[in-house]
Amino acid sequence: MAWRRTRGSAAPARRPDRHGRHGRIGRSPVVRPPLPPLETRMERFDLAVGTSAEFLRSAWPELREVRFEVADMPQASDEKGIPRWTVLRDARRIILYRLPIERLSHLHRNDDLHRRMMIEGCVFRAAAEYLDRDPWDLGPERFRFS
Repeated sequence: MAWRRTRGSAAPARRPDRHGRHGRIGRSPVVRPPLPPLETRMERFDLAVGTSAEFLRSAWPELREVRFEVADMPQASDEKGIPRWTVLRDARRIILYRLPIERLSHLHRNDDLHRRMMIEGCVFRAAAEYLDRDPWDLGPERFRFS
């Protein structure tokens, strides 16, 4: 004879306390929240401007006392449109505007390398305007392929 409990004597079945109503309370999440990016666009822009400025400072003694600054947008547009940089010779400052450089410049290939080259080109052109020279004269050893 098999042992059976009668309905009256059976205790109601109860789940252990570690489970909730659907059995999921004590479990850890399988998918964690997304991590923030390691670099932001502003950090990449600042890095490109900084490395270009340091190269130019090491190559040209006239630029050693010049401050290269980054701002989001210019105060106002001029007759040529929205400026990408402002050169202040008396204050020894070159201000590069991040948003016009990033958004209004047309790249033939939209990738990290071409974006960085475009930013470096703007730094070189702004420094050339400060020195009243041609941008190709600022780094002649970079462009000699012999």
